[in-house]
Amino acid sequence: MSSDVVVPASTPGHAQTPPSILSPPYRATTIGMVALVSLHGFEALAVAAAMPTVAHDLDGLRLYALAFGGTLATSVIGMTLAGRWSDQRGPARPLWLGLACFIAGLLVAGLAQHMPVLVLGRLMQGLGAGAISVALYVLVGRTFPDAMRPRVFAAFSAGWVVPSLIGPSISGLIVQHLGWRWVFLAVPLLAVPAALLLRPALRNLPPPPAAADSSPTVVRWAIGASMGALLLYIGGQQTGWAALGLLLPALALLGLCSWKLLPRGTLRLHRGLPSVIALRGIAASAFFGCEAFLPLLLQRERGLTPLLAGVALSLGALGWFSGSWLQGHQQRGWSRRQLLQSGALLMCAGIVATSLAIQPGVPLWLALAGWSLTGLGMGLIYPSLSVLTLSLSPPAEQGANTSALQLSEALGVATTLAISGSLFALFLQGNVMLGYLLTYAIMLVLAAASVAVARRV
Repeated sequence: MSSDVVVPASTPGHAQTPPSILSPPYRATTIGMVALVSLHGFEALAVAAAMPTVAHDLDGLRLYALAFGGTLATSVIGMTLAGRWSDQRGPARPLWLGLACFIAGLLVAGLAQHMPVLVLGRLMQGLGAGAISVALYVLVGRTFPDAMRPRVFAAFSAGWVVPSLIGPSISGLIVQHLGWRWVFLAVPLLAVPAALLLRPALRNLPPPPAAADSSPTVVRWAIGASMGALLLYIGGQQTGWAALGLLLPALALLGLCSWKLLPRGTLRLHRGLPSVIALRGIAASAFFGCEAFLPLLLQRERGLTPLLAGVALSLGALGWFSGSWLQGHQQRGWSRRQLLQSGALLMCAGIVATSLAIQPGVPLWLALAGWSLTGLGMGLIYPSLSVLTLSLSPPAEQGANTSALQLSEALGVATTLAISGSLFALFLQGNVMLGYLLTYAIMLVLAAASVAVARRV
């Protein structure tokens, strides 16, 4: 066991067994981390439920996809900086700076009077959220032993349960009775106390292992990738040669920067850690791409209220938690590869069923059952990839590889939302149903690709 892991002493005369993640040495750290994950989960799902109303009030439907994917684009910068700092100086600094940026973004978005200002706030949120997520993963790697990590990541998924079950519904009620601005403005009141619970753990961490000093060029590649993703969104709103003049350079820039940022072999799907990191981006793109457009489809085309559309999102989150709990507690001895393949197949079936909501004559319960199934598959995949990444990483590379894992997700989802958002905007004034159909077809192709990549981990 590496020297950077803090393990409580075992009782003499008894075999060593992993203590509970809520045992005294770990309790405050676990609660603080899960609380931050819960708040992030509430914010993400609440915003998803509120965004159709926001886009209508601020006359910004054409910027709908950018309001989602823009946070992922800027999170690339936060993740890269946080991974670099965490390996060199520990996770404390990126955590506190990320929290400050995240809260500032929430305030800007909540007070915005125009859609471009709200998008600016969302970009700031993404920068901060990216740094926080990497810092928390590094904290797990340097605080908890290997045997406890699956349950820690299951607890992270559990941190999404309550906000996922009630967050979108509460968001719908807030939107209907208080106004959508409070969906953004309420989160900072709880984020700071949650983060303060982590101060003892961050203060008591041993010095980080000697890490290679990554070149500042890495940060420049991250900025380039973020700019490429944002240009994709902007280009998708143009027509004719203007669109082509932005989309082609954006794709080239994004591809080049991704090649430089991700570990060698990731884009070629080499076996082992490169495929683990690649699978995170592919599977997350399929899931979050569906999630971004589902509330819009349910409210705009099927006539659901924001409250009921929020309840629909909760079903997917409940499925996610169920899958995550299963991977952390299953007793059948399934390998991580088996869990990943099963999760990918469930996602394929779930996306097909969810897409049926496009047809007005299809009962909504069938589509919602499909969304629950999609969440179940993602719950098997997501924490399994986190466990594999830490297990395959030396202590001095946990920050860099964790950053790469989340970079893969951010780049993949941002690119997917940019492309699907551009297609959707193209058909918005014409055959909008075809726009939805193409969007869900893209997500199904990605889910099917996840089945193949899962065999290479």
